Amino acid sequence: MKDNITSSTRNLPYWSQALLENWGRLRRNPTGRLGLILLLAFALMAAGSFIPPLVSPIYNPMHGVDPVISHTSGPSLKHWLGTDFIGRDIFSQLLAGARVAFMVGITAAFMSVVLGVAVGILAGYAGGWIDTILMRTADMIMVMPTLLVVLMAAALFGQLSIWTIVAMIALFRWPGVSRVIRAQTLSLKQRPFIEAARIAGASHVRIMTRHLLPNVLPLALLYMTFRVTSAIIIEAALAFLGFGDPTTVSWGMMLQWVWKTGHMFQAPYWLLPPGICISLLTLSFYMLARAMDEILDPRLRRQGES
Repeated sequence: MKDNITSSTRNLPYWSQALLENWGRLRRNPTGRLGLILLLAFALMAAGSFIPPLVSPIYNPMHGVDPVISHTSGPSLKHWLGTDFIGRDIFSQLLAGARVAFMVGITAAFMSVVLGVAVGILAGYAGGWIDTILMRTADMIMVMPTLLVVLMAAALFGQLSIWTIVAMIALFRWPGVSRVIRAQTLSLKQRPFIEAARIAGASHVRIMTRHLLPNVLPLALLYMTFRVTSAIIIEAALAFLGFGDPTTVSWGMMLQWVWKTGHMFQAPYWLLPPGICISLLTLSFYMLARAMDEILDPRLRRQGES
């Protein structure tokens, strides 16, 4: 199937046209379409997390307690998913958890991809001792298990804030991106258009930002989807193990509360929703990544179109 570029996009730069074409292919891809639908549903949940506290203070996910119900109770018209061990609304906590999952996942992934792309382009373009130092640093960080390092930091410094967790995830997740971007940069810098830019007098910074960066951007977006998934799972694991931010309601913190209070098997309406949401949200990003992989790989694209 051939994509037609409309007259309105013909005047756009090449990389903008490529992004628009890939966006069109993503929407037509069944896996990508389902991933987008799931992602939109969770985005609506995250946006809707601001509504319950406005309706009534008892729906505040952290501090709102129903004065009539001060214990765990099942679903009702007043509390759609029931209440937790002190009477807080579980549905409000689920919505707040969606907002935290998006914040942690996208922020940590964006930071790690930006750092990885910058290091990868610089290492691939500069080469020599700069390439060696940057890649050996990436190798040392890559072999360090992220979850274990964060657990050790939490054991040393106490429970970590949500932004500290985000920063640590980003700090340990950029090396994989940098190696892939470096390999792509090594291939691109041999292309004729890079040589033409050098002959035209373009500076090294201009070549990296105006010629190399737009061409590696689709690949960076692909790896960002994978990083979002890993960041969400790491934050949920830390919160479940008791090393998360106690002042923030997240899906992992909900699972930690249900386990710590001994309601794992007595309150499935409290246990299942956060677990299902973690699974579905990570699945949505994984499906987007699979669809983007098919779009960016010409061989997979031809198989899908045949």
